[in-house]
Amino acid sequence: MIVIRYDGEPVPAGRPRFTRKGHAYDPGKSRKFKELLGWAARSQYHEAPITGKPLEVYIEAYRANQKNISKVERRRRENKVSVPMTKPDVDNYVKSILDALTGIIWEDDNLIQHVDARKYYADQPHVIIKVKEYKREFNYARYEYERLADNGK
Repeated sequence: MIVIRYDGEPVPAGRPRFTRKGHAYDPGKSRKFKELLGWAARSQYHEAPITGKPLEVYIEAYRANQKNISKVERRRRENKVSVPMTKPDVDNYVKSILDALTGIIWEDDNLIQHVDARKYYADQPHVIIKVKEYKREFNYARYEYERLADNGK
């Protein structure tokens, strides 16, 4: 399993901007985050990008705690009882992280078969990305259920 840690505030993918000639580009904040995450990944992963294998990606995005929260709420957040249910959406974090790691960890993000992403609070904002080869587990009980259901038709 590959584990990448980025110490810094996670940044969601921004809406693409367009030049007058119609060319699209990333907003500055998104572009900077992708560059920094790319540098962090390169310093922790020293192999060639993965090719030809399906992958699973697990993402934990830890946003900074607000400064004016109670001790009780801080403890709830540390224990992951209280989680962010506000914008930005977790899928926007996923998009910026997957884009940043394309060409570094994997050749193309079309290799990714499964993504599990969560957002939490932390005193020190950071992102943890775990990557492993996708292995579909054979579920014999489900197979039998489907086989029997097909025979009943």
